[in-house]
Formats: sequence, structure tokens, C-alpha cells
Amino acid sequence: MPRAVGSVNWIGLWTLYAREVRRFVKVHQQTVWAPVVTTLLFYAVFALALGGAVRMVGDVPYMEFLAPGLIMMAMTQNAFANTSSSVVIAKVQGNIVDILMPPMAPVELALGFVGGGVTRGLCVGFVTGLAIWAFTPLHMPHPGFVIFHALMASMLLSLLGLAGGIWSEKFDHIAAVTNFVVTPLAFLSGTFYSVASLPPVFWWIAHFDPFFYMIDGFRYGFTGQSDGTLALGVVVMLATNGFLWWLVLRMLRTGYKLKA
Repeated sequence: MPRAVGSVNWIGLWTLYAREVRRFVKVHQQTVWAPVVTTLLFYAVFALALGGAVRMVGDVPYMEFLAPGLIMMAMTQNAFANTSSSVVIAKVQGNIVDILMPPMAPVELALGFVGGGVTRGLCVGFVTGLAIWAFTPLHMPHPGFVIFHALMASMLLSLLGLAGGIWSEKFDHIAAVTNFVVTPLAFLSGTFYSVASLPPVFWWIAHFDPFFYMIDGFRYGFTGQSDGTLALGVVVMLATNGFLWWLVLRMLRTGYKLKA
């Protein structure tokens, strides 16, 4: 007998989400533990560069200032990688049709892909935080900011990865998005430094970078110190996610670079 789908295809949505989660869990050495090791190497390089000196950023020791930025960088880059790689691999191997054929609306497809990316990002961020906590005391005076910015940042990069994966026709294209969009925005967002120390021109440039607001709000949750306006950061995060959500749904509805 035909299965009644209803207004929401919960079975299809759950199946797609579970598929995305199992993709990275099956190779957890590469998708979870490898990013943690890479982040700890970044941490070790900066710790050795200081040579044991206690450098302060405002009222916060530099290594405590650095830790949230490293956690956020690992979290968001893996959220991006999960959705972008899933779509590009499916397109290159020719099995994208298996995802498009089931009776699933664009919203359900987007939720399944993005949910998997957010889950991977949060898992990597949590494990990375525990690893760094073994070397640097991490406090959380504002847990609401930590949770909000972790969710919004993972969603932002998952949506960006999904949009980039749909646009890309081969691995070189998504590598270009990573190298020329994601990495520059991440490194210019104040991950390794306070933007308050930048010259005026670069200070303004940093404040037009949405990655700055997700780093700044996340760091505020751990240190109680921020470089920007927290309320503006919340608005920017919501607005950016809203725009990317609209873009992804439009791509899925029109079949942009998905349907012949």
C-alpha cells in the first residue's frame, strides 16, 4: 500500500538527517578527532610563541582569550565541510537523484542537510572544548551566549556549505569557496586577536564580517569581554542565517544545478 506522507514527511526528514550524521560518525577519526588534534596544534603553537609570558587582552589572559575562537573555528569549519562534501560527492558520483526523488519538500531537504552539519559542528566544538579545558581553565559566566552563538554559527556555516555544494560542479569549486570565502572570513574575524587593536580601516572591515559577530558573542560567553555590540551581533547572526536559508530554499525549489 502507498505510504501516507502527510503535510510533513517526518520519515524522510529523519532518514536524511540520520544519513548525514552517520556519514561523519562512521569515519569519526577523520571528522571529529582530526579537527581536535589540529586545533590543539594551533593552541600549542601560540602557547610556545608566548614562551610562558602572560599576555593580557583587556582583563583576560591571552590563552583564555584565544580558546573560544579556536573552538568556534573548529566547530564552524566542520559544519561547513559536512554539508558541502555531502552534496558535492552526491553530484559527482551521480547519486544526487536518490535524494531528490523521494517526496520531500525543499524545507525538509534543507533541514536534513543542515541538521547533520549542525550536529557535526557541535560535536567537534564540544570535544575541542574539553581538550582545551585540560590546558586552560574555561569559565562560562554567560552560557546563553555560548549556546546561542554555537547553534547560530553552526547553522550559518552549514547553510553556506549547502549553498556552496549546490553551486559547485566539482571538488575544485567547493575548495575555492573554502579558500577564498570561509578561510579569509574566519582569519579576519578576530579569532586570534582583538579587533580593538586594529587600525581604523581594518576595524571597520572586521565589523562588516559576520564571522566577527559569531566569534565575539561566543567569546563573551566565556570571558565576559567583547569587542562589538552584543545586540547587533545577535541581529547580524539572525539576519545572515535568514538570508542563507532563503537562498538555499530557492536553490532547492528551482533545482539550480541539481536537476537537468
